[in-house]
Amino acid sequence: MSTRTLLQHSRTIAVVGLSPDEARDSHRISRYMQAQGYRIIPINPRATQILGETAYPDLTAAAAQHRIDLVNCFRRSEDIPPIAHEAAAIGARGLWLQLGIEHDQAAHWARSQGLDVVQNCCIKVEHARLQAQGLLSK
Repeated sequence: MSTRTLLQHSRTIAVVGLSPDEARDSHRISRYMQAQGYRIIPINPRATQILGETAYPDLTAAAAQHRIDLVNCFRRSEDIPPIAHEAAAIGARGLWLQLGIEHDQAAHWARSQGLDVVQNCCIKVEHARLQAQGLLSK
């Protein structure tokens, strides 16, 4: 599946590693995606609320309350395998690894479980690019 199709068909995005700190990339990028009409579900065990949404300690807890379409990761590459397993377990459609985050084994495994995987790519930059080209509507 292309990034365009993934963004078109994912309305609820769980953001693993979403920081409450407005200066952090995870916060700024998630705020942008929220402004574009996506529902952002914060995954941060040290927060109770971020961007006006309840924060959850993990994907499993979030999925008990929300249908998660896409899992967007702001974690170190070595932290990705258990996140990929949890994303598959909750029935997410895709796994998005932000710029600088790659884990080929976890990506291959996630694909084998039916997830669409994007690695080393900023979701905000990709969304803005597709929107500027008229390939994605708000």
